Amino acid sequence: MDVDVLALVRRSLPRLSAAEARVADTILADPTLVVDLAINDLAKLCRTSVSTVARFAQTLGFSGYRELRVAAARTITLAQAQRARFGLDTTAIDSHDGPEAIAAKLAAQEIDAIETTARGLDAEALDRVARALVAARHIDLFGQAASSLTAQDLQQKLARIGFSVSHSADPHLALTTASLRTSSDVVIAFSHSGQTAEVLRAVEVARDAGALAVAVTSAAESELALVADVVLLTHAHESPFRMAAMTSRIAQLVLVDILFVRVVQHSGAPVTIPLQLTHDAAAQRRRTPQE
Repeated sequence: MDVDVLALVRRSLPRLSAAEARVADTILADPTLVVDLAINDLAKLCRTSVSTVARFAQTLGFSGYRELRVAAARTITLAQAQRARFGLDTTAIDSHDGPEAIAAKLAAQEIDAIETTARGLDAEALDRVARALVAARHIDLFGQAASSLTAQDLQQKLARIGFSVSHSADPHLALTTASLRTSSDVVIAFSHSGQTAEVLRAVEVARDAGALAVAVTSAAESELALVADVVLLTHAHESPFRMAAMTSRIAQLVLVDILFVRVVQHSGAPVTIPLQLTHDAAAQRRRTPQE
């Protein structure tokens, strides 16, 4: 079974039992463990039983733990080869790094965020969201701090093709608009942690009003993921030496791009006119070299 094991594990998170989720979290934190440890040792490390680890492997689609180990080894080897090819550094950024080291490490982290988010994509969930957006009367986007920037990016994209869409970083205004939603509307909430209180509250209000609630988060077991109707998972690991949201922002942005392309595909010809109109309107504001 030649697959990306880590992407497979991430996609499986929402449907795992609590014991299986501990196995998944352990493997995601250190993929080499599943290669290096016998099933008994991994079960002990995860504070669970051998049968749970075996069941976890079968949940992923493998015949058993042995096949999972072989596939994991292939995944790790491929990832190492790709990073070596581009000269990327996968170690964490620290306060003593110079410009070259920072560039290599950030590039590695952000490439990994893009690749794992793309490989771990739930295509069925993405299509459900894309179709819902095309059919929606109105779309509300919720996000705070760095996630607000992602929400703004999607707002700009959807507005360009003539969709009724709004976003406000003001939590009170978000609650106000959420309370006015109906079953004809869609809300999308962005939160890397899935625990942002203001975003959670807005989603709960909108969902209670009848709107379809979509969560974009990296935390499959977070409060936001649990309250949403549809979850689109991103995959990003921030460096311990973290000044701001970096890889999590990149992962959200690539997911927005994928979703937007799918929305345009489902919309068909009707979006070509607003795309041309908005392009022409913006083009008129550009200065020519002679000006």
